[in-house]
Amino acid sequence: MEWETDRKEASKIEEDKKYAIRAGLCAFLLGLIWMIASDTYKMLPGFYEKTIRIGVFSDSYWGVQNGYSYKLLEDAIARFEEQHPGMQVEYVSGIIKEDYSEWLSGQMMKGKAPDLFFVPGEHFNDFAEAGVLEDLTPFIEGDSEFSPERYYTSAYEYGNYEGVQYALPYECAPKLMFVNKSILQQEGLAMPGNQWTWEDFYNICRDVTKDTDGNGTIDQFGVVGYTWEDAFDSNGVALFDERGTECYLTDEKAKAAISFMDRVEELNRGYSVSSKEFALGNVVFQPMLFSEYRAYKSYPLSIKKYSGFEWDCVTMPAGPDGSNISRLDTLTLAMSKTTVHSQETWELMKFLTGDEKLQSEIFTYSEGVPVLREAVESEENQKFFVGNSDSGKGEKLSMLSDAVEQAVVVPRFHDYDGAVTEADRAVRAILEGNSNINMETIIQNRNVNRYLKGKR
Repeated sequence: MEWETDRKEASKIEEDKKYAIRAGLCAFLLGLIWMIASDTYKMLPGFYEKTIRIGVFSDSYWGVQNGYSYKLLEDAIARFEEQHPGMQVEYVSGIIKEDYSEWLSGQMMKGKAPDLFFVPGEHFNDFAEAGVLEDLTPFIEGDSEFSPERYYTSAYEYGNYEGVQYALPYECAPKLMFVNKSILQQEGLAMPGNQWTWEDFYNICRDVTKDTDGNGTIDQFGVVGYTWEDAFDSNGVALFDERGTECYLTDEKAKAAISFMDRVEELNRGYSVSSKEFALGNVVFQPMLFSEYRAYKSYPLSIKKYSGFEWDCVTMPAGPDGSNISRLDTLTLAMSKTTVHSQETWELMKFLTGDEKLQSEIFTYSEGVPVLREAVESEENQKFFVGNSDSGKGEKLSMLSDAVEQAVVVPRFHDYDGAVTEADRAVRAILEGNSNINMETIIQNRNVNRYLKGKR
């Protein structure tokens, strides 16, 4: 009997061992399947795939085809791979800018987000709010070779959302005032300087707005495309607080900007001026990005869109409580929160945005402006500030550098775009209302704050 008991116990132990082995094997296989499906296997020694994928669009960010869609990126990849043996960088080609954000969102939903991707300015808030961007703070603070001071301040802050740095700037373009010099010469008016004011701007618009052919209809105008946001920016107006909880339309500087917009719009006597009028040579001023100046004037081989008249650009006019500043449009680079190559991706981000030689190539292969001060202000790159401008290269360069550095940085908070849309509706209601501006401003400011409160 004792022998029989021992045999049964040995048999049970053997069965337990077999069960444990089968259970362990099943767990291993399930874990292996999960690791393959989730790409986690790439983190294991022997399986680690040192390939960084970049999300990029095929056409120019600035809306002008120049034939160099991937030239900058391919040059950068070749140099980066040479400096980092064993690393590979690849990108998917053929995605146009119009479809890019939708494609990128789709890749993220499938769990196939690129390690590194370009973020158009108009979609930065959306991606930051979605929580798909990696917080760069640990990389910035832990990298003694990285210096945020090398970037233009406004361009660098463009990648900040609610106090967290989620992106680095790649290239940018400030908004400037384009000027039809031919009309000024015809009217005997001087070209404004870079320290001009709202009153200088208004007086020129008033003097040139007229019926030139005597048929009773105005056919020459002062400005097109100048918005209330331009006026707010140049008069030091902070439209919202940093968290987007309160609107400041009733601030005296904001009311002054709205009153100024009302005066300027009255000059056209109800006529709605289009940008086509500027292209035809019938308008003196139109705010545009500096990228358009480069695309249509600085490049010898570019299309001469405004070829029927002489034109140049200056800073935006300053309000009584502001300065000659405007907004900056910036293309940024962000790291995916799901990347398994975070350190390598950080190194590539630094290289694309912080290598002076590569940044200088933006002047050759793009219409934007480098985000590094040394790239813009280098003597070698002054050759790009030519054309039929009365101002010398040095003055134009200084104006551009100052415009980028001092550009307005708008607050980044949840539903910022929706808040601006609501503010735009409010300002239009004020300008088109029958009551006095002070009363309309109080009413509309209350409406915007009600919207902001509803969003909270």
